[in-house]
Amino acid sequence: MTPAQLLENAYDRVLENALAAVDGLTEEQLATRPGPDANSIAWLVWHLTRVQDDHVADVAGTPQVWTTQGYAARLALPLEESDTGYGHTSDQVAAVRASADDLADYLRATHAASVAHLRTVTADDLDRVVDERWDPPVTLGVRLVSVADDGAQHAGQAGYVRGLLDL
Repeated sequence: MTPAQLLENAYDRVLENALAAVDGLTEEQLATRPGPDANSIAWLVWHLTRVQDDHVADVAGTPQVWTTQGYAARLALPLEESDTGYGHTSDQVAAVRASADDLADYLRATHAASVAHLRTVTADDLDRVVDERWDPPVTLGVRLVSVADDGAQHAGQAGYVRGLLDL
């Protein structure tokens, strides 16, 4: 298995689990929060997708799906276009409302763009520094694994919240 195949497998799992979390739910169910300051399924899936879109586009040197494919306009969230959800307040979490179809479509489009880049990654590429703002500087390998881990964490949380719904 190549590094590209390994990474693609990890990103595929995030896609599958996040799609399962939103499948068939209403906008109201997607916005349900298990506690007053907890994250909703809509926010979790939107956020994991925005982080993947932002971070992979950055290392790939490509524009984000969010803006170039019209998802920012389509979802029309009351947030800055560049917002990825990092550090959101409870009110900002509550403001993320979307349909299951819109969330799934954005996730699938982002996944396709991510996989297109992942398939180009070689073992030698993984040590390339992509972010010098950290100590130690972040390599491509670390960034791509970080995105997969963040996505897996949030997809799992979305699945948990779905399990709490009275379906």
